[in-house]
Amino acid sequence: MQVLNDYQIKQKIQRLSYEILENNLDEDEIILVGINNNGYGFAKLLFESLTSISDKKVVLSKIKLNPAQPLDFPIESDLNETELVNKSIIVIDDVANTGRTIFYAFKVFMNILVKKIEVAVLVDRKHKMFPIKVDYVGLSLATTVQENIKADLIKPSALSVTLN
Repeated sequence: MQVLNDYQIKQKIQRLSYEILENNLDEDEIILVGINNNGYGFAKLLFESLTSISDKKVVLSKIKLNPAQPLDFPIESDLNETELVNKSIIVIDDVANTGRTIFYAFKVFMNILVKKIEVAVLVDRKHKMFPIKVDYVGLSLATTVQENIKADLIKPSALSVTLN
């Protein structure tokens, strides 16, 4: 069953972009960090929206980790630690389920004194088992643990979120 179509996703991205700008008015720069492919796809869409409505400097980057076994494989990042000191960072994923993937993505920032870290997701499910607070939510969904959310955010002309 389709939960969000292309038009609805684009509306949510625009709304989230304005929220991000409002909450970061005093920042000279906003760093968007997408987690894996879909998180990065969502971060890229937010980046495009933010740069189209504001002159504020926005940086797009990526973190790669294994969500099933985050401790067994290295967490890879294209971030330069020295450029993150005292910066506003938004960690972005497509769907927040238990919060584990986002929790381990924070490991990249543990040795850096950043100004603040916020979290943005397109879909927030209410099954958190890790202490993760999502600051920017496209859609909050109450689902069963057995249901699966699939976000297709890679093809710009056919964005969708489905529930199985």
